[in-house]
Amino acid sequence: MAQTGFDSDSKLSKRKKIIYVDDVNYSLITVKNRLSDHYEIFPAESVVKMYEFLEFFVPDLILLDVNMPDIDGYEAIKSLKADERYTDIPVIFLTGNSDRESVVKGLSLGAVDYVVKPFSEAKLIESIDTHLSPKKSKDMQNEEDDDNKPSVLIVDDVSSMLRAMQYALHDRYKVYILSKSEDAIDFLRTKKPDLILLDYLMPVINGFDLIPIIRNLPDHKDTPIIIITTEGTIDHVNEAMSLGASDFIVKPFKPKELNDKVAKHIRISKELQKLREDNKNLYG
Repeated sequence: MAQTGFDSDSKLSKRKKIIYVDDVNYSLITVKNRLSDHYEIFPAESVVKMYEFLEFFVPDLILLDVNMPDIDGYEAIKSLKADERYTDIPVIFLTGNSDRESVVKGLSLGAVDYVVKPFSEAKLIESIDTHLSPKKSKDMQNEEDDDNKPSVLIVDDVSSMLRAMQYALHDRYKVYILSKSEDAIDFLRTKKPDLILLDYLMPVINGFDLIPIIRNLPDHKDTPIIIITTEGTIDHVNEAMSLGASDFIVKPFKPKELNDKVAKHIRISKELQKLREDNKNLYG
């Protein structure tokens, strides 16, 4: 039987178990040395080795490099998410690929975070801990005392804009606010708001890049998305709509305009949902 490095002491350990997959030995050693005081680290020099570990135990989290021979990180996460035994394991990409396309692709395939090398040990540990013990961020700790209200998720990296939109909508809706696209992807994997307000200009993943990621998430194929933008050109609007946006609002806007558009698209969405259910009941 292949040696896995998984011994009886590890089985008895109460520390969280993390498999780190990277074909560079130096990286494997460095990451293990920097994280071993906090977690039980199992270095794997290939995806094949990762699957050898998985025969013995299900880890609490997987750190995954992108560029590897034979099977790269993207193919690895696809196979993990397609297997019901492993689909719920949080995967964080830890890689030198820092271009936007790589980040977007990694997150769209199901990664919970994307950390670029060289990495900050503190930030990596913070990311790992967040996804080992998920907690609502301060931005997500909104009052939820009226569960009968329709829910709206607002994603904008400008805190003043977040608060302004939250204030404009809070009387009629249960409002969630997030300042990062990455957090929005995590949120939408488990929550289904009635509508999403999405800023266009955001770091790492902008609003236009985020739309197709949202559309590929379970239960969000038809969730209304309103893009918030400073540009109102026809080309800009057409691009947003072609990517799957339902509408757009140009900054600066008035609270009444915001409320009217949100109400309109939630109403349309609910009417379409009811129509589908009626047709299903009628025709089977």
